[in-house]
Amino acid sequence: MNCPYCAYDDSRVLDSRDVDEGIRRRRQCLSCESRFTTYERILPVSLFVMKKDNRRELFDRQKVLNGIRKACEKRPLPADTVDKLADDIESELYRLGRAEVASRLVGDMVMRRLRDLDHIAYIRFASVYREFTDITALKEEVDTLLDNKAQSIPSTAQLPLMPDEELEVVTGQRRRNRR
Repeated sequence: MNCPYCAYDDSRVLDSRDVDEGIRRRRQCLSCESRFTTYERILPVSLFVMKKDNRRELFDRQKVLNGIRKACEKRPLPADTVDKLADDIESELYRLGRAEVASRLVGDMVMRRLRDLDHIAYIRFASVYREFTDITALKEEVDTLLDNKAQSIPSTAQLPLMPDEELEVVTGQRRRNRR
């Protein structure tokens, strides 16, 4: 490690700490005695993305992050949600253990996570990613989203697990008659 002040090639480590996905080291130059900080990270193997036109590009986390940020713009989401989403996608891609992935796979990962996170962000991302050519295609996507949401909501016609009297004792609340 060369000193950033005098370019001497030796230093000693004063302090090491784990940060995010690496190590932060506080160093002191053995020549000029200046102190400086270095960060060490493990660089994963290169991951290439195969585009629709068969071009190969090096995976760029920032591109994924920018796409998600655009979709989530002005949405009521916690600040770190977008970064966490991009981190999850990047981690999953590297866990696949492949040197090359299709851009479609990356887009589908983003779509799946946005659908669970925020429906408006999902539709925004889908409108660009799926390249909707008319309003009918967009409407079909929204209808599919609404159908999936309706299926995930439990039916009120289902029989209760406990009789109303026992439920009142447990919860301390009276239930309305659902007839």
